[in-house]
Amino acid sequence: MTDVHPGQRVAMLADAQNLYHTARSLYTRNIDYASLLDEGVNGRELTRAIAYVIRAEAEDEESFFEALVDIGFETKIKDIKTFGDGSKKADWDVGMSLDAVTLADHVDTVVLCTGDGDFSRLCRHLKHEGCKVEIMAFRESTAEELIEAADTFRDLSEEQETFLL
Repeated sequence: MTDVHPGQRVAMLADAQNLYHTARSLYTRNIDYASLLDEGVNGRELTRAIAYVIRAEAEDEESFFEALVDIGFETKIKDIKTFGDGSKKADWDVGMSLDAVTLADHVDTVVLCTGDGDFSRLCRHLKHEGCKVEIMAFRESTAEELIEAADTFRDLSEEQETFLL
């Protein structure tokens, strides 16, 4: 990666649902969050690492949340909503965006771990505010406009042994 030096302050915001579902559907594997954090920080000064997760009352869910904390992530947890028609919804797009905008004054680089194209406008805003924006996600599920809006893109699919368990 270019323009990386140890003094840079970094915030990593990980869209755990996006990463989980992509890793499971493409490779039937899980994300190695310790490697994700280590590689994303890349020897720089970590200011905040936040993993955005959804509580769906799944087996081993709480131990996963605890593992994220042990690795160094702060977890933000949202309960899944079930609507009258049986459909379910839960996403962190607004929460992640607000956190990124709030952190922009305190960091040099924001690492977004998501392939969601909804974050492309956020990338452009952060760059306008003087932040470098790096995306870490699976190429197969990353919106082209997100890649174009970021300063750098790291394809997790090209480094499966590093990023997948």
